[in-house]
Amino acid sequence: MHYFEYREGHLYCESVPIREIIEKTKTPVYVYSYRTLERHYQVFDRAFKKIPHLICYSCKANSNIAVMSIFRNLGGGADIVSGGELYRALKANIPADKIVYSGVGKTDEELKSAINANILMINIESEGELDAIARISSRLKREVRVSIRVNPQIDPKTHPYITTGLKKNKFGIIWEDALRLYKKMKNHKYLKPVGISSHIGSQILELSPFLDAVRSLKDMLHELKSLGLEIKYFDIGGGLGITYKDEKAPHPEEYGDVIINEIKDLDVTLILEPGRVIVGNSGILVTKVLYIKEVPGKMFLIVDAAMNDLIRPSLYSAYHEIAPIIDKRDFKRKKVDIVGPICESGDFFAKDRLLPEVDAGEFIALYSAGAYGFSMSSNYNSRPRPPEVLVKDDKFFVIRKRETKMDLIKGESIPDFLRV
Repeated sequence: MHYFEYREGHLYCESVPIREIIEKTKTPVYVYSYRTLERHYQVFDRAFKKIPHLICYSCKANSNIAVMSIFRNLGGGADIVSGGELYRALKANIPADKIVYSGVGKTDEELKSAINANILMINIESEGELDAIARISSRLKREVRVSIRVNPQIDPKTHPYITTGLKKNKFGIIWEDALRLYKKMKNHKYLKPVGISSHIGSQILELSPFLDAVRSLKDMLHELKSLGLEIKYFDIGGGLGITYKDEKAPHPEEYGDVIINEIKDLDVTLILEPGRVIVGNSGILVTKVLYIKEVPGKMFLIVDAAMNDLIRPSLYSAYHEIAPIIDKRDFKRKKVDIVGPICESGDFFAKDRLLPEVDAGEFIALYSAGAYGFSMSSNYNSRPRPPEVLVKDDKFFVIRKRETKMDLIKGESIPDFLRV
């Protein structure tokens, strides 16, 4: 459920008409519903209420500090994959002991920041990273809690670009090597192995891959405990999918039931890292139709948003529901391509999509844009990134201003020999 609906012929987010937001911010603009974010988090959290657990929101899905603050207030933590995301999480006042850090390419500086912040756990993804953490923690004379992200070699049956749990993927460590590294850490003065971790991919629409991964991880946990290691945290990552078009995604309660049934007798705290399932359907991208261009056999709606604002259709051939902000469900439909102004043939949001007839100057909304929308945006073609707006009840708040042309060249300089 989300809080975007037509009222008296106009699209609303909660109790705010989208038209009112457009009047202040112009387009393109991202709009998020607080009530949707709150509800999705609480539904996911309740699904695991029978066991000790911690929800570490995967902030790569939507890293705005206002969005992260919502989940902090609801008791959540953060799953991070960079020093920048650590900075954001701390700026959102997420407690350090609720932050877990994954990612294959952590630099010395990033590791030092995480160790100094005393975060809950660093998920190690290679032996080289383990050696780096050992070296830095010894130099700082600081204990660091660690886990190994194990690659369980489970096929999540999702898009190949967002699969992470197969041997051919760059993520995690196969169990034979992970076991050796746990033994290597066992008596280290500053490394404290407290968890075991896995994450098999994103936008997963079946429960069986999760179940297979958990069973595999559970066997590994028993082996680690037999070695005398005190493993407190059982991190199964995220990846639960959502409905973009006609996918039938499992409900969080179904997901919770199968996971709880499998691990209820383990003396651990379950760590979950949901992202898309909480924020995906919480947001829309609103864009203006600039021109309507017809050629033989094809009609283009040229809009003011582009692939730099929302790259998922170009990158993954991803589907986003699209509709006018004026209710035209009873209008005649035409087949159109919805394209942006960027100089790439891949700059499109939909191809051969049946939409109600719209005129130049009207506005359309791209749904399910709350996850991997703004967070994957760029300045390609020197386009300022759009603002982000959070709606709560009958009020809305600009939680990120539209970038300016000055923002585009921030940090750049012209050497003296090029000046005129």
